[in-house]
Amino acid sequence: MSPITDGSHASTNQPFNSILIVDPDSRDHLVSTLATQGYVVHTADTANGALALIQQRCPDLILLEVQLPDSGGFELCQRLKQSPRTRHIPVLFIGDGSRKLDRLRAFEVGGVDFIPKPYWDEEVAARVKLHLSQRSRILQMQQSRQNLPIRGTASLLTTLQKTLHQQSVKLQEKNVQLQREIQERQQVEGALRYEQQRSDQLLRNILPEAIVDQLKQIQGSLAQRFDETTVMFADIVNFTPLAAEIQPLELVSLLNKVFSAFDRLVDKYELEKIKTIGDAYMVVGGIPVPRIDHAVAVADMALEMQAVIQQFQGLHGKMLQLRTGINTGTVVAGVIGIKKFSYDLWGDTVNVASRMEAHGTPGKIQVTEATYTHLKETFLFEPAVQKVVVKGKGPMATYYLLGRR
Repeated sequence: MSPITDGSHASTNQPFNSILIVDPDSRDHLVSTLATQGYVVHTADTANGALALIQQRCPDLILLEVQLPDSGGFELCQRLKQSPRTRHIPVLFIGDGSRKLDRLRAFEVGGVDFIPKPYWDEEVAARVKLHLSQRSRILQMQQSRQNLPIRGTASLLTTLQKTLHQQSVKLQEKNVQLQREIQERQQVEGALRYEQQRSDQLLRNILPEAIVDQLKQIQGSLAQRFDETTVMFADIVNFTPLAAEIQPLELVSLLNKVFSAFDRLVDKYELEKIKTIGDAYMVVGGIPVPRIDHAVAVADMALEMQAVIQQFQGLHGKMLQLRTGINTGTVVAGVIGIKKFSYDLWGDTVNVASRMEAHGTPGKIQVTEATYTHLKETFLFEPAVQKVVVKGKGPMATYYLLGRR
C-alpha cells in the first residue's frame, strides 16, 4: 500500500480499506476475518512499532489496545490527533470493558469507539465497516462542498450535520445492542463453565484425578500394572445383627458418618479409596501415582481408623469395632466398560488382603508377611497364633499391627 502524505484519499473512488491493529495479543483469526472482507491489515505490538508503520503507510483506521508494552494506548492516540497527517484517522480502542475510566478516557483523547474484551471478530468487523463508511461519506461531502457555489455551502453543512447526527444515533444503538449481546454471551459462558466445573468435580469424586485426566484423552479401557502397592480392607464387626435391629435410614446415616470420617483419613494420608461394599471399606496406597511409602501410609491410616471407629456407638451404646486386613504386592488397576464405570483393582494381592480381613480378629489389624517385611523396622507387630488358610495358597503366617515404634 502506498504511503499517504496529505491525510486523505485522492479520490472517493478509492475505498478505505487499510487497517492497523496495535495489540500485542492480536489474534490471527481477527486478522483473517478482516482480510476476508477485503481489508488490508497490518499489525504492531508496540506504540513505537505502530508509529513506524504509520510513517510508511498511513492506515485508514486503527484498532488500538489500551495497554501496550512501551506506552499507553491513550498517549499514542493523543500523538496521532496532534499531527495534521494522522488526526483524521478513526481510532477504535480495545480494552477491558469493566473499567469505566478507560472507556471514558478513550473518547476524551479522540477515540471514536471502544470495543470491550472479550469480543467477537464479527463484532469488530461490523464496527470497522460502520466507521469507515461514515468516514467515506464525510470525505464525499467535503469534496462536493468544494465544487458547489458559496451559497450552497450552508445547505450542505446542514445536511452534513443531520447525516452525522443520524450516524451517531445509529452507532450508539449498535453499541447498546452489542453490549447486550456480549453480556448475554458472558452469562451463558459463565453458566457453561460452572456446569463444567461441577461435572469435573463430580467425576473427580468418583475416580482418581490422574485417571480422570487420562480418560479425557484415551477412549476405551484404561488399565495399568502396579508392582508396589498396599491394599487394605476394613469391615465393621457384627454389622448384620446391627442392620436387623435399627431403622434403615438410621443405619445408612451411621454408615455415612463412619465412612465420611474414613474419607477424611484417605485425604490426610494421600491414599486412594477404591470403594465400599456394604459395611466394608477398601483403600490402596501406591496408585494411581506410585509412592515408595505406600505400606507406611496404609498402616498409619489403619491405626487411626481403629481410634476413629471408637467414637461411634452401635446397639445398646456399645462401641463399634473394625476387622482389618492388609497385604502388599502387585495389582492391576483401571477403568473398564462404558457405563457406570469405576476405578477398581484386580489380582492375587487384592484377594489375599480380603482374606486377611475376613479371617481377622475384631479390633485388630492383620497383615501378611509381605506387608510385615515392609514395615517391621518402623512398626510394632505380634505374630498371629494361627496361620490363615488361603485358598490356592495354603496356610500363611500373619501378624497383628500394634503401632509405631
